[in-house]
Amino acid sequence: MAKARSNALLRVAKTLLFLACLVPLAHLGWRAWNGDLTPNPIEYITHFTGDWTIRLIVATLAVTPLRKLLRVPALIRYRRMIGLFACFYGTLHFLTWLCVDKFFQWPEIVKDLSKRPFIIAGFTAFACMLPLAATSTAGWIRRLGGKRWRLLHRLIYVTAIAAVTHYYWLVKSDVRLPLLYGALVALELGYRMVVWARERRWRGVRSAPRYGKLASTGAERGLS
Repeated sequence: MAKARSNALLRVAKTLLFLACLVPLAHLGWRAWNGDLTPNPIEYITHFTGDWTIRLIVATLAVTPLRKLLRVPALIRYRRMIGLFACFYGTLHFLTWLCVDKFFQWPEIVKDLSKRPFIIAGFTAFACMLPLAATSTAGWIRRLGGKRWRLLHRLIYVTAIAAVTHYYWLVKSDVRLPLLYGALVALELGYRMVVWARERRWRGVRSAPRYGKLASTGAERGLS
């Protein structure tokens, strides 16, 4: 009974999260329907989808620290959905630039890539998100194995750093938001580094007495 109730609450929470992640898209559609996409609609859509991409990347990275600090392990069940929506808005951001802004004009695209480093940083972030989204299912965890899957999904760190770099290089004057996102990403990655260092030291402390005991036993046997 308790398990069924817990599963029901989880489904409700996931449904609410799914709808919440669709709110930005609905807002964008509403503004488009009412012809309220500013005098430069392509630029507005590009920036809007890019903003929500980086917000959801930051939110995805925040799940692990929050679930440990707040001691709510169930939060991990929502990370995949947030990450997939980050990739979804990232795809909209990329396609707006490729199809609507550049209209598949490959010479101009190549020229932009050579002259505007922020585009390379953005493409790096997007390219790193694609394998994460493609391998986010339980089936892929089984195919790759837990260790290789976790190693692959560390690309989220590259994605976050590249996304912040893309945003910072893109903005020409007011860099407060890129710096804010950069600070949040630095905190999230810094937390992981601290946890990793503590766990490594703890493993070293636990293995040291055992190693000493084995060495002592081996010496005694050698003497005998």
